[in-house]
Amino acid sequence: MSFRETLAKKYAETYYKKYGDRLTQFSGHVLSIKTTTKTILWIFNILTVDVVVKPERSKAVIKCRYKAKKWFKMPSFIDVRQGHSVIIQGLKPKKGKEASEVIQILNIRNLTTKVDLIPIDQKIQRVQQRQFIK
Repeated sequence: MSFRETLAKKYAETYYKKYGDRLTQFSGHVLSIKTTTKTILWIFNILTVDVVVKPERSKAVIKCRYKAKKWFKMPSFIDVRQGHSVIIQGLKPKKGKEASEVIQILNIRNLTTKVDLIPIDQKIQRVQQRQFIK
């Protein structure tokens, strides 16, 4: 194992140890998306994206937020529209926090246009939908 692989493995283990109980992933259809940009002194740019997703085979809705900060350039976000099928990977909030219903987005995969926020080499696997008969 090279030094780079060892370092990457240690980093991944530490991240999973810290956030492992809060990591979550779900798929569904986008109900609403709102993008807000803010610039402070023409130097510091903040991008906030609020997404409301309805998970597959569920009546509930999930609120998600992506927040990116960058110096000099505006942060980028992928094209997501209402009705697109997405997979969202993120962190559940800490217990006891005020914004306990909002999930912090780490990565979002648009299955309709096959685009990722953070590119992943893995092939997109589609969950087979089942029809339930009462």
